[in-house]
Amino acid sequence: MTEPVLGRAAGPSEQIDTFDTDGPLDVIEFETSELLAICPVTNGPDVYDARISYRPTSRCIESKSLKLYLETFRNIGIFAEHLAPRISAHLGEAVGVPVTVELRQHTRGGIVTTVRSVVGPT
Repeated sequence: MTEPVLGRAAGPSEQIDTFDTDGPLDVIEFETSELLAICPVTNGPDVYDARISYRPTSRCIESKSLKLYLETFRNIGIFAEHLAPRISAHLGEAVGVPVTVELRQHTRGGIVTTVRSVVGPT
């Protein structure tokens, strides 16, 4: 069994910790303005506002592990159109339900790009 992220010092990690729900929940939503990735064309930083939401049935995402997971993208060259479904699929697999990920890229060249992906477990 993998040691949980919660309760220990940790750096960026692809590990998503979950915990059992304690009854019905309608929606859980996370928001951050600190998601960073690298533009695969210019190698410059892409900064995103991210909103992640899902309707848990049995498991919830532990927020510290989510924070550390999102930090793994800081040095990865990836387009927003690939990043949103990648995060959505990974988190959906962890909790066993579809997860919606919306990324709003900070203004670049006067353009704001928003990408939304909903992926469930495979």
